Amino acid sequence: MKILITGAASGIGQGLAIRLARPGQDLVLGDCCSEGLDATRRLCEAQGATVRSRVIDTRDRQGMAEWIHEESSVRLDMVFACAGITGGLPPAGAAVPTPEREDHARLMIETNLLGSLNTLFPAIDVMKKQARDQNGRRGQICMMASVAGFVSYPGTPSYSASKAALDRFTVATAPTLEKSGITLTSVCCGFIDTPMVKRNRFPMPGLVSTEDAVRQILRGTLRGRRRVTFPKWLVLGARLADLLPPRLTELYYCRQPSAQPAGMPDY
Repeated sequence: MKILITGAASGIGQGLAIRLARPGQDLVLGDCCSEGLDATRRLCEAQGATVRSRVIDTRDRQGMAEWIHEESSVRLDMVFACAGITGGLPPAGAAVPTPEREDHARLMIETNLLGSLNTLFPAIDVMKKQARDQNGRRGQICMMASVAGFVSYPGTPSYSASKAALDRFTVATAPTLEKSGITLTSVCCGFIDTPMVKRNRFPMPGLVSTEDAVRQILRGTLRGRRRVTFPKWLVLGARLADLLPPRLTELYYCRQPSAQPAGMPDY
């Protein structure tokens, strides 16, 4: 079995790679951070896996397509699109509150949404040409969205928007893609104890360990679920809050430390 993972230098991507590493397992790992990627590769090879890694930015559409096709000359069984970034509002520097910077918003959208699509479409192209396995599948693809996609959070506008778009696109595309023998799963989780959130200096309700997150993601993806969500109570709360009038939810959201200028570390 060959499995491709983006964002493999740290966090969930690294956790998935290490969990899947075993003798006879082919792993294809990508990330823009060479040091972290090398560390993941060594850990996986120590567990007996065969690993090929590439330092690559998922925003590079052509480079991603060439890489995925190159690494899938025989077969590609699973893909985990884990590459992503986060960040909040800039520090207060004027009498009038400053919105999210344009360059920051564009970087967020390009990485979290377009970078994920740059992973998805080449993977679909490869998998559609493969023979079905004993379960009738040609492949499985997992996209890393977020619970943040269920809310319009003032502290992270482009992050919420990018994850909302990714989740909706994934879930809406899944039934059509399934007819081709490819299952598509969206993961909408809360705070995961990864390097991405280590710099946060505010309460993170429902913080989940990377190991627990990896278990839930793998279980849901292997079962071919449309959407994997956890913690359940946080997801339910986010969905209920999104049903309320925006000005009402703002009364709560805008008082949170993470919604203040520089409340969340910038990328």
